Amino acid sequence: MLNLAFAGFRHGHINGLYTQAMAHPDINVVAAFEENPAARKAAEDAIGVKFTHDCYDCLLKDPSIDAVAIGDYYGIRGERAIRALKAGKHVIADKPLCTRLPELDEIEKLAWEKDLKVGCMLDLRLSPWVEPVREFILGSKLGEVHNICFTAQHPLNWGIRPGWYFEDDKHGGTINDIGIHGIDLIPYLTGLSFKRTVAAREWNAYAPLAPKFMDSAMFMAELSNGGGVMADVSYAAPSSCGFLLPQYWRFTIWGTKGVLECGGNMKPMVTVALNGGDGPITLDIPDGPRGLVIDFFLNDLAGHPGDLDTAKVLRSSRDALMIQAACK
Repeated sequence: MLNLAFAGFRHGHINGLYTQAMAHPDINVVAAFEENPAARKAAEDAIGVKFTHDCYDCLLKDPSIDAVAIGDYYGIRGERAIRALKAGKHVIADKPLCTRLPELDEIEKLAWEKDLKVGCMLDLRLSPWVEPVREFILGSKLGEVHNICFTAQHPLNWGIRPGWYFEDDKHGGTINDIGIHGIDLIPYLTGLSFKRTVAAREWNAYAPLAPKFMDSAMFMAELSNGGGVMADVSYAAPSSCGFLLPQYWRFTIWGTKGVLECGGNMKPMVTVALNGGDGPITLDIPDGPRGLVIDFFLNDLAGHPGDLDTAKVLRSSRDALMIQAACK
């Protein structure tokens, strides 16, 4: 049984992890901390969080706690994770895990030195279309993958998103925020890795009242086989449309045998056109849930590292931060 504490509720994603943990038979949620009064009240009202600690250091000194789930604003997550690891606690975080490469270096060093596990809510992997696409590509049905284009435009939702998004040093970059999901998913789908960043750019376009917030972001990267990735991960979607547009997590993948297009809002979710074929075909998508993101973490803790273990979390975090750094 894992005794899990929660530290920070400044982003709504952590509410989903809290709900998973509260319902999980192998987890005891034993503590919660949030220093921001408004975020604390929102978490109490929304999901019934019972807060037990008024300071983070007090929580870390509690010997009954095995692991800490971190959901604070992005810019403080690295520091929170480092302190938890130094205290001998495992860590699972909402994405991004941290916003600075030196923080990631320290997290990685502590995890290996202390034999502690690091998880992250990279839950795009759990989308129902992911496994059929992965099986198709790794089964060589698309041939060797050479070109990938993906878009993940999010609505800015000005006035609804937490205000800290637009404050200095609290967000850490749109590629590291949004793009990390695609950066994590591409190696899983293709078996390839990111080799280098070719180009990356951020700029302010949709949030004129926060001119320092770089809401638009694009990048180009080279894969380990010499193939290429192009991505737009901007806060460019009309807020009135929410997350319902087909450009929200839309991947187009070209291989030597044809092209595949997939995504959560695509209809159908996966379409393939192969050389010599009569036209596009669709792949069957299985019904039902694909598990919980917290199960990746529990499996890693149990000594059964899988598709999203500590090493893969650290690798995806580093890839995203390296691409983010190329914007400077």
